[in-house]
Amino acid sequence: MKAFEATRIFFEQAADRLEMDSDLREALLMPQREVQVQVTIRLDDGRLANYVGFRVQHDHSRGPMKGGLRFHPEVDLDETRALASLMTWKTAVVDLPYGGAKGGIGIDPSKMSRAEIERLTRAFVDQIHDIVGPDTDIPAPDMGTDHQVMSWFRNQWEKYHGFHPAVITGKPVEEYGAKGREEATGRGVGTLTVKLTKRLGMDALKTRVAIQGFGNVGSHAAKFLHDAQFPIVAVSDITGTYYNAEGLNIPELLRHKFSHPKGLLEGFERAEHLPLDALLKLDHVEVLIPAALGGVITQKNAQDINAKVIIEAANGPVDPDADAALHDRGVTILPDILANAGGVTVSYFEWVQNRQHYRWPLDRVRQELDRTMNDAFENVWQMAGQQEVSLRTAAYMIGISRVRRATELAGLA
Repeated sequence: MKAFEATRIFFEQAADRLEMDSDLREALLMPQREVQVQVTIRLDDGRLANYVGFRVQHDHSRGPMKGGLRFHPEVDLDETRALASLMTWKTAVVDLPYGGAKGGIGIDPSKMSRAEIERLTRAFVDQIHDIVGPDTDIPAPDMGTDHQVMSWFRNQWEKYHGFHPAVITGKPVEEYGAKGREEATGRGVGTLTVKLTKRLGMDALKTRVAIQGFGNVGSHAAKFLHDAQFPIVAVSDITGTYYNAEGLNIPELLRHKFSHPKGLLEGFERAEHLPLDALLKLDHVEVLIPAALGGVITQKNAQDINAKVIIEAANGPVDPDADAALHDRGVTILPDILANAGGVTVSYFEWVQNRQHYRWPLDRVRQELDRTMNDAFENVWQMAGQQEVSLRTAAYMIGISRVRRATELAGLA
């Protein structure tokens, strides 16, 4: 199933509950602008290389559009469109004054030098600088990009428009970035995992967790949950699944990852090494956290999942068919538009600090993040109970209602 079609299905399920007219549904679902550009750079060996870049701006009824910049081989217009839509509902669920956007280039950054990635980033900015800005569309890091890419992006944009660090978030702290931004998505995932399992009457010490993906989000979520005394029994990256029925030593695992030349788990000996796809099928796992790519849980493998709870740290990891099947089996799914909203929340804090030319200490960032995520969770939990719907449908209902209200107040519908 295409990514945007999956998003449409979840949207329609919530819109049905809201009894929304078909014409307004179409107006809220379809992006306001889609941009596709050619990006040409000279590689280190002297050859010219051509790439395709995208920026989809979905909705601005609640404020400037916000969304990541992704460098990954699977980036295409459909995926970018779906992720831009998800950002609209995500920012609305956690009640940030933003709309949704997304962008990216279909490349494999692991096969490019840092100099080539810098040239690519700057060439992409040359193509889209006039449609992004601190009051219109604010990019941020995503899969395959980091704080260094954000710094290059900001520097190139300011060559056209002058000093304004609020043009992009996820920057290095030394370049007007926010303290705590790197950990934010994983911390938010951890915070809501603790909150949801408590609501379900699960004991942390007896709640075994498996995390698919051990990049920025997965590793920070693992650290948070380990500190909260959850046994993390399995994690995975592209080199396979690493399993210990008694619980992995997460600090030791993190030291191994950071000492590896490519930041991988390859060679970690204090765990059983299993195939990559084994993580989703493990027995004796209560909480499954997909924190890698979208579309990893489908109708084909949903029956193999034994976890009672799924926390969507990645964007779109569970497709609609699998979502329905798991819901029928009594599996509780915390949806991506709530579970992984910690990143955009701290991006908002960074944007606010940049606009005010004032920096917050780390404890304030964490305090505000925890409050925002907890408030959003309470709203979704209560909506789900009142309407007798899943947490996903409840989250979409809240997000869509807020966007619809802003659209109607503006006199556009």
